Amino acid sequence: MEEQRPILQMTDIHKQFPGVKALSNVQFRLFPGEVHALMGENGAGKSTLIKVLTGVYANDQGTVELEGRTISLQSPQNAVELGISTVYQEVNLCPNLSVAENIFIGREPRRYGRILWKEINRRASQLLKERLQLQIDVTKPLHSYSVAIQQLIAIARALDVSAKVLILDEPTSSLDQNEVKQLFQIMNQLKNEGLAILFVTHFLDQVYEMSDRITILRNGEFVGEYLAKDLPRIDLVSKMIGKELHMLEDIPKTTEGRIGMDEVLIQATALGRQGVIAPFSLQIGKGEVVGLAGLLGSGRTELARLFFGADRTDQGELKLGDVGGTVQSPKQAINQGIAFCSENRKTEGIIENLTIRENIILALQANRGLFRTIPRKKQDEIAEEYIKKLNIKPSNPEHLVKNLSGGNQQKVILARWLIMQPKLLILDEPTRGIDVGTKAEIQKLVISLSREQQMSFLFISSELEEVVRVSDRIAILRDRKKIQEMNGQEISQHNVLQAIAGGNSTHG
Repeated sequence: MEEQRPILQMTDIHKQFPGVKALSNVQFRLFPGEVHALMGENGAGKSTLIKVLTGVYANDQGTVELEGRTISLQSPQNAVELGISTVYQEVNLCPNLSVAENIFIGREPRRYGRILWKEINRRASQLLKERLQLQIDVTKPLHSYSVAIQQLIAIARALDVSAKVLILDEPTSSLDQNEVKQLFQIMNQLKNEGLAILFVTHFLDQVYEMSDRITILRNGEFVGEYLAKDLPRIDLVSKMIGKELHMLEDIPKTTEGRIGMDEVLIQATALGRQGVIAPFSLQIGKGEVVGLAGLLGSGRTELARLFFGADRTDQGELKLGDVGGTVQSPKQAINQGIAFCSENRKTEGIIENLTIRENIILALQANRGLFRTIPRKKQDEIAEEYIKKLNIKPSNPEHLVKNLSGGNQQKVILARWLIMQPKLLILDEPTRGIDVGTKAEIQKLVISLSREQQMSFLFISSELEEVVRVSDRIAILRDRKKIQEMNGQEISQHNVLQAIAGGNSTHG
């Protein structure tokens, strides 16, 4: 395979947005007849690289070559004309049109200006049958078929425009096991026909089942290109996660003399949601920090949202230890003393055009109701107390929250929930995108609140060292399943990495 010339080569790709270096010196090669997995955690630069490759963004520096010729991609349509086709996770076809219309939209065969419908239907049926072994009624509307079939139709459209490179972006995220199997059969067949496939997925098992080669990005930079058979899983995971938190001072961990941790605060039993996360059992003790470890897409946020009642469960139950109540909605969760800090602080956290004070008192005011307004003097006292406690800068409570740094916005959201004095605080990526100093402050805060005030935490972070540092117990997730728990002396970065990677220490 190495002797071949790559069909696609991206060299020294740079892409910058205001204040953000999205890609820096990235390399990527794709060979005919191979499936090449592009791997990386959130913010690694995978989406930006694909957008450069498909003409959505222009690269600032570097070259893209297709079949040995340097190309300049002007638009997604231009990329398609050159033979680079993409099938996205969300199928971007027209559900109200027929299958055949979707395949040939914009390229309908015509005679004397009139569309030849019989010809469209015949060619669509032939294409699906010959290239994808799919025999369906192509005159039926697209929406009458499953997501899996819709994806195959999107692939058929890509193939019909003479694709040389097929990009599959998270194609399996909405599919069940049988549908994934069907898609993989098609991918193998296309690979054998010489098509070059760029495969983006978060499922490790699928990466090793399908990929010939793997390229890893981290923080917008190229980590390396590897033959899948030569890259042990644990090495793949280590390279994706990286070791960037070594600058943080170690916080001494001790569970000795911790009171209350044996007292169960909340217990999930065979809790699950079909297609989202497999049934899992997990309990959180009073004053305990339970960390969730796993790669992006492993099911950590989905598990947390079930605990908060933000997503409905369809299996199992969630019980509060002390009162035996259940949680089925965020309102119920808040009433029972559960608070949730979302990873999407911009969309689900701060209200940009409100002040620091207004953002801080938001949950408390909502809990009291519309007609029991918190007196202004009380609002000022609360805001000032938590600005001081969490070292929020600038310290002026009337400062608009949108003008704060990411780290300080995160502290404002934390303050909002801490005022409620929750029994359980769910923190989903509380330190993402913030500076090292603030990360350390937030970690110390979690540990001191759990020890001094018996507050419980469900703590999610992509930074493995952080999860290991703050957690009394860690639940490990892989491919939307909880696979293991660790506590006490078992908890180490090496052990957690090994569990996340799964399989044996070499290939699978």
